[in-house]
Amino acid sequence: MATEGQKRILLADDHTVMLEEVETLLKADYNIVGAVENGADLVEAAQRLKPDLIISDISMPVMNGFEAAAKLRAAGITAKLIFLTVQSAAPYVKKARAVGAQGYVLKAYTTEYLPAAVSAVLAGNPYICPQLPQDTWR
Repeated sequence: MATEGQKRILLADDHTVMLEEVETLLKADYNIVGAVENGADLVEAAQRLKPDLIISDISMPVMNGFEAAAKLRAAGITAKLIFLTVQSAAPYVKKARAVGAQGYVLKAYTTEYLPAAVSAVLAGNPYICPQLPQDTWR
């Protein structure tokens, strides 16, 4: 149950099971204000719900996570952004940074690293999954 003062998180992933897993992992400490399944819905929901943090997949229908992030920034949405994805190639990581993400976590390590990523990013620190080359985040 959300309490006053908890940070507000919006989730975006085209797999319902993943949305449920992330919500279960974070709901004790954060207010999960919504969960959407494509990038277009993410942009709409972020404008309406005004989350503190967005956790988004990259590969989604209608509009991918990168396109959604660019639209959010263009619309003046300043919510912090973590990409939670299966994409481990350096060009994806660099593109995430270029579109304004503060965090990048591989889905295979959701349970191990997402809570730490959320905490770090909300505190104003960047976070990249330890399995990725750290120099891709500069």
